[in-house]
Amino acid sequence: MSSILTNTSAMVALQTLKQVNSNLQKVQGEISTGKSIASAKDNSAVWAISKVMESDVKGFKAISDSLSLGESTVAVARNASETVTDLLTEIKGKIVAAQEQNVDREKIQTDIDALRDQISSVVGAAQFNGLNLVQGTEEVNILSSLDRLANGTTNAANIQVDRQDLSTTAGTNGVGTGGTDLSGQILDAAAGSTYAGGTLSATGNTAVIEFAQTTGWDTGDATTITVAGQSVTYTAAADNQTETNARDALVTALQALDLEGVTFSTNSTNQIVVTSTRAFESLDVSITDAVSGGDGNAYFQAINGATTGNTTTEAATVDQRAEEIFFTAGASVAEGNSYQVSIGGTGYFYTAGKGETFADVARGLKTAIDSAGLTGITTQVAINETTGQASLKIDNSGSNLALATAAMDGGTASGGLFGLDNIDVTTNAGADAALDNIETMIQTSIDAAAGFGSAQGRIETQSDFVGKLIDSLKSGIGTLVDADMEEASARLQALQVQQQLATQSLSIANQAPQSILQLFR
Repeated sequence: MSSILTNTSAMVALQTLKQVNSNLQKVQGEISTGKSIASAKDNSAVWAISKVMESDVKGFKAISDSLSLGESTVAVARNASETVTDLLTEIKGKIVAAQEQNVDREKIQTDIDALRDQISSVVGAAQFNGLNLVQGTEEVNILSSLDRLANGTTNAANIQVDRQDLSTTAGTNGVGTGGTDLSGQILDAAAGSTYAGGTLSATGNTAVIEFAQTTGWDTGDATTITVAGQSVTYTAAADNQTETNARDALVTALQALDLEGVTFSTNSTNQIVVTSTRAFESLDVSITDAVSGGDGNAYFQAINGATTGNTTTEAATVDQRAEEIFFTAGASVAEGNSYQVSIGGTGYFYTAGKGETFADVARGLKTAIDSAGLTGITTQVAINETTGQASLKIDNSGSNLALATAAMDGGTASGGLFGLDNIDVTTNAGADAALDNIETMIQTSIDAAAGFGSAQGRIETQSDFVGKLIDSLKSGIGTLVDADMEEASARLQALQVQQQLATQSLSIANQAPQSILQLFR
């Protein structure tokens, strides 16, 4: 049946043309925008995913900028630390030169002062955008990543860069009493309890060798005394030799050894007194009998009255003259903890910085005492190789002085190069102290440069990773929403042909009712 009111063919052709035009419009949109999913109406799920990933890309671009800023800041600090190391090495050369007696120490001190001022200049100028990593103790966090979790939340990750204080400030002493967390950290070697005080004595320590009988050396009988690894021997040339013969011969032989810091004397008819004023070194003393012929006439000797019975060898140790302050092995040091040593009523303190150990505290106290330039006072730091326990030795070659210690909290950390301002090589004692202390400062600056170098390497690695991650995210987003241009081009051509055909079909369908008019002619 034909109808002039309803043209079904035209309706079908029109719908086809509309569909073709819609598809053609979509393809043209893909070609013009380059995206197959340009808005949420195209594919809401994929569009949402792409937008989240695009926000991550924006975030990581900002992180890349943060890493670049952080890397530059750390690079400045590393270069400053390396420069300070070089300058400190030059100062060490000057200090070594000052160990000689026939040099102009005043001129050497002038050079050291100039190098010290240059170090202060380098440390003060080592900032990038106002941030100086070689002053202060607070760590700096550099934003390194945004970690998206499965539930959609994000967590910021940071690279922590520890400041390395290369200033020469003395810090401030603590104000608290220390409390239970600090008590017992400074220990006495003998008692194992908190160091309650003592005396820095200039008098040497002694060992007394006592002969137990007045006669008894027969021909060939020998007595050997060994001090600090060197031995002397008395051998009886006839029977019934007396202790006086042995004592006098042995004292004369011992004195001839000319041991540094060791003297030998007699204080009774049967005693030899060994006196050691060695500051930081103990002295081993032993005496041995060798009896010839087995006649049983050997004498028996004692050191410091220790012998009991017929022993043929006695040994003792003469302690170092220096007082030794031991720090608790295994205990931790908190930033701001202050440790003080009082000598002759005057306190000298060191306040620990972040991450320091008792070895650092011992070195800091040594520097504080050395910087005071006390006449007759010398110091030394010792580290037990087995236990790692640190100790500070303080020697006095002048008049007796009171010694006390204290521990407090709430102070401000001393600078890493604390004591550099007080290096003085114009005296023998100052030159000796400076040689020890400059080694500690050089190690501090080396550790600082190494720390910054490690941090810079990590930042560079993270920066490279973030750059690659951004590229990967962009590629992933493109895979989701970008148009396939080859496919779009082919579809465009196909749809253009379909559009022409649909137009022709609609035209033919619209002309169909015209044939009905022929029936009425």
